[in-house]
Amino acid sequence: MKISTRKLVYISMLVAQAMILSYVESLLPAIPIQGAKLGLANIATLLALSTLSFKESLLIVIARTFLSSFMFGNMTVLIYSLTGGIFSLIAMYVTLKLSNNNFSLIAVSIIGAVFHNAGQLTVAVLILQNKNVFLLWPYLLLVAIPTGIFIGIASNYLLKYLLKGNFNFKNKKVRLK
Repeated sequence: MKISTRKLVYISMLVAQAMILSYVESLLPAIPIQGAKLGLANIATLLALSTLSFKESLLIVIARTFLSSFMFGNMTVLIYSLTGGIFSLIAMYVTLKLSNNNFSLIAVSIIGAVFHNAGQLTVAVLILQNKNVFLLWPYLLLVAIPTGIFIGIASNYLLKYLLKGNFNFKNKKVRLK
């Protein structure tokens, strides 16, 4: 995968943004449901899916997950975050492709939040060998929907800002809704 300097800088900016947002999120008070988070780093994933290819978006998810886990977490955080991030990315990408880019970033973000939780619950069941972990699913959905809306709105505003700047998104249909 040959990447121009301009695109490499943009990808690096998204990885750095995601890491900063992960750190900021680690400083916020915990949501009282086990495993629930705001998912601020997913803003970078939504921006990547809106402006880059799937491979480049996957690169961002993997890089930010590894770097953030090593800096602010541990191996357990890495396993859960990587699985949730990849589930989320694939679900958002498939949603965008099947809808022919007609879904808003808010809808795509909600789907990503739901599948992020699904990925993490699947890993928890495999690691803990306990299917009762799925009892958290309804509670995680109660958090995923409003946080997905928030992340989608924030991504929409950032994407509008990027499009006003000097960023040149060739060969990519950028969504704004």
